[in-house]
Amino acid sequence: MKATILYVEDEPENREIMRLLVEEILGYKDLAIFETSENFIERLEALPQQPNVILLDIHIVPHDGFQMLEMLRSHERYHDIPVAALTASVMNEEVDKLKKAGFDGVIAKPLDMDAFPMMLERIINGEKVWHIMG
Repeated sequence: MKATILYVEDEPENREIMRLLVEEILGYKDLAIFETSENFIERLEALPQQPNVILLDIHIVPHDGFQMLEMLRSHERYHDIPVAALTASVMNEEVDKLKKAGFDGVIAKPLDMDAFPMMLERIINGEKVWHIMG
């Protein structure tokens, strides 16, 4: 399945790992990466293709992952796109908070290089993925 993916992440190393996994391992060529959440919706609207999946770092500025999710869910064009949180904060209370906020999944950081491609495929196919094992 062809997918367009948006990843919002402020850590350069995490961005490079994602690029490697998505483009080199999975072979997807449509990966957009935002280094900050500044002007999030405006930048999203400016992308050449609407993403099929959005992956959000939770601890990012100026808008954290919860704020970006709220923007997406209240936007007519983006409210149905699957959104997964990528975070190192994966204690049970945090996962419950992510579920209640309306995320479609969570993937623990650092990314599990072996398991991530399968998890991403599942999210692209509309499954909810709650991977909290680091």
